Formats: sequence, C-alpha cells, structure tokens
Amino acid sequence: MTSTVRVYDDLVGQESTVQLLRAAAEHGDGMTHAWLFTGPPGCGRSVAARAFATALLCPEGGCGECHSCRLAAAGTHPDLDVVTPAGLSIGVDLARSIVARAARAPSQGRWQVLLIEDADRLTEQAANALLKAIEEPPPRSVFCLCAPSAEELLPTIRSRCRIVALRQPPADAIARVLEDRDGIDPAMAAFAARAGAGHVGRARRLATDEASRLRRREVLDVPLAVRGVAEALTAADNLVAAARDEATNLSADLDAREKKELEQALGVTGRQRPRGTAGLFKDLEDRQKSRATRAQRDALDRALSDLASFYRDVLVVQAGGGTPAVPLVNIDVGDAIGRLARDSTAESTVRRLDAVLACREAIDTNVAPLLAVEATTLALLAG
Repeated sequence: MTSTVRVYDDLVGQESTVQLLRAAAEHGDGMTHAWLFTGPPGCGRSVAARAFATALLCPEGGCGECHSCRLAAAGTHPDLDVVTPAGLSIGVDLARSIVARAARAPSQGRWQVLLIEDADRLTEQAANALLKAIEEPPPRSVFCLCAPSAEELLPTIRSRCRIVALRQPPADAIARVLEDRDGIDPAMAAFAARAGAGHVGRARRLATDEASRLRRREVLDVPLAVRGVAEALTAADNLVAAARDEATNLSADLDAREKKELEQALGVTGRQRPRGTAGLFKDLEDRQKSRATRAQRDALDRALSDLASFYRDVLVVQAGGGTPAVPLVNIDVGDAIGRLARDSTAESTVRRLDAVLACREAIDTNVAPLLAVEATTLALLAG
C-alpha cells in the first residue's frame, strides 16, 4: 500500500503521534476500539482525532483525496459521527444517542467512528452511559475521545482507552504553518506563533485578526494599569465585558440563523407561532444561552492565559532569563515586563501568577466570572 500523511498535514509539531496513528490505521498496529487524545489547549487534540477517524475510513489509510476522505472532511461521511458540544456539558440523552449510533454497522468501510470533542464535559450520568458501550463495544465501532488530560474522565473510561498524549507544538513549527499554509508574512507569523503560546488556533487568529491583537494588548496593559482598588475593579469589569462582547459577536449570526431555520421548519409567519411549539423555541433558547456562556468563558480564559503569560515572562526576567535559551512570550511588551520585574520580587510575581491560574480554575467550576476576575485583579494589586 502506498501511504501518505496527507490527512495529518494540519497536525503541527506532532511527528511521533502521526507515526503512531498511521501504524494503527494502515497496519492495525496497536489498534483498539477506544482512543483518548489528550494535551494542552491548542495542541491539536481534535485535529488528530479527526485525522485518525478519516484515515480509518479511507481505503488507503488517509490519502486525503478519495471520496471517503472528502466526505469525512465535509462532516458528511455516514460512518463518522462527530459530537462537538456547544454548551457547558454533554448530557445523558446525547450520550445515549451516541451509544445507539455506535451500534450501527458501517455502511461503507471497515469502521463506524464516534468522535467526541471535549469529552471532559460529559456529565456523570452521560459518562456512565458511554462507559457501557466502551466496556462492551460493537465489533466494528471505534470511539475517539478528546480531553485536556486523562484525569478529567472517569477512571473506568480512561482505563479502557489507548491514550495519545499530544505535546505543545513549538513556536517555530507554528510559524512555518502560518507562512506556508496561510500565506502570513514571516514577521507576523513569528510574532503570532510566539504570542499564541503553543496554541495553533490562537496564533492563527492573532496573525489574521487585528481585533484579536488589540484585545490581547489591552489584557497585557492590565498589570501596569492596576495601581489601586478602583483601577483593579475597573480592569476586572473591562475584561469580563470584552469577553462577553466577543462571545456575542461570535454567536449572533448563528443564533439568528438557527431561529430562522426553526421558524421555517414549523411554518411560522409573522409573530404568531403555532400552538405546541413554545417548548421547541424554549429548548433552542436554552441551548443558545448555554453556548453563549461557554463562549464567554472561553474568551475570558484566553484573556487570562495572556495575563498568565505576562507574569511568566516577568518571572523569567527576574530569574535571569529572557535569553534565546529561555525566550519571552510577549517580546512586544518587553519594556513593561522589564519594568515590573525591577519593581517587584519573584515571590510577588509567583503569587500573582497563582492568582491568575486560580481564576481560570474558578471560572471553569462555575464561579461567577466577574467575582472571580475582581478577586484576581485585587490580588494582582496586593501581590
């Protein structure tokens, strides 16, 4: 068989992972019914899982050009189901539907592939429902789960999966991708790859979207802007408001399109809705609200990641780094980093960095975003 890595071309800086997945898809080496793709945000967990799923369905092991590969890339392959949770969690009803789909025999190829992105969002009930299928899988079904770490899934699920641990891709590999595939100017590609801190999608947004660069710069201005309680509370309000606006802008068109499609499906004309349809519109509104909440938290998490990278750079300078061996992430604000490094101690920088990281964890556990960020900006002041 003449093999190719074409379906893995978008997987940046993960050469050993590509070799492992190719061996399984093409030759059956280490092939199993359940896979768990783990790694830090932006490393390409979902990209790897989708590429592997495509390769499993391709007669040539992932040529990227055949009818099967094109269907998989378009999300229309009958033997591939991809679950991408838009809201805060994956509920038991959705998990049961996944299990039901897994029981189907493949219609075109060797496998029926079920891919669950953000599997760490499975509720306990949903995880238990999925566990039953993974414990006693249908003979031709393959489960591909994605999560930041194996510890975020039930021990009984992760023990039955082959774990594929992806690493954070190096900045130079990301920069090459931005140049070669996206046509980004080398200087901009280098800046975005470095500022993206190993997150490929984040780097691409920074390279192509001026608004993203402006939002990042506003976040990096916070450490020197917080001089008193009033400034700390204002900074917190601005961070949360910016995340809310970003989430609203991202979801507005999709929300409107979904509502219009539902109205058309139900034959709604004007303002009058047919009897018995109120529940359908309420379900749609609830899903959209959950998606908006998740989008806001994701946007806020990106801002907090930028803030954490700033204090990481301060600590590097205080430890005598900032050299080619230990480069700074945010070179474009090097003067601000140097100033704070001179005016504070390493101990206070560690406390501030811990406060930012604690805020990320608090928001992920449903603490009210504004309260969590206010506590953080006040900690930055007191640190």
